Amino acid sequence: MLSLKSADGQMSVCVGCVGWVCDVQVKMGCGRSRGVRRNTRDMFSKGFGNYGLPSMKTYMTLYKVGDFVDIKVNGAIHKGMPYRYYHGRTGRVWNITKSAVGVMVNKQVKGKILHKRLHVRIEHIKPSRCQEEFKNRVADHEKTKAEAKKKGNFYTLSIFFDSQFVEILFELKKRKQALCLLLYTSTLSY
Repeated sequence: MLSLKSADGQMSVCVGCVGWVCDVQVKMGCGRSRGVRRNTRDMFSKGFGNYGLPSMKTYMTLYKVGDFVDIKVNGAIHKGMPYRYYHGRTGRVWNITKSAVGVMVNKQVKGKILHKRLHVRIEHIKPSRCQEEFKNRVADHEKTKAEAKKKGNFYTLSIFFDSQFVEILFELKKRKQALCLLLYTSTLSY
């Protein structure tokens, strides 16, 4: 908004920010962009040869409350697109609607971790593989326990160290104490 005083003393107000307004040039400025999708040229772009709408697999995937999902924005679908901060984050499903999924994501703000709840369309999420290794390890333990039970052996999940490994740890601990003592005495001698 620009207010001008004419020769007869009356104030006139002109609204606008482009080019010449009331015979006075208004500075347009080329400041930094502040849009919601700023700095997302590469982030939201799809890979080479992967253009177009998503496949039916995206729409047929089932999500249940408690599932882990990865947020990966699909640039072809503009509806239900999350903010750029959440791209690449892993969250947990807390709500399911007709065409979107509620995802709870942890966000660190200064010293606090906030649990942000947001609804994201299913085109922008995919099932996470973050627990795949853990589930495989649990299945392997269960299989080993079943085999040990068949044979009549006792199987524990605890990790046992052999005596040689324990001796090495004990030696390292003694060496560390000696090193700390040496450093302490050397600082006192100065």
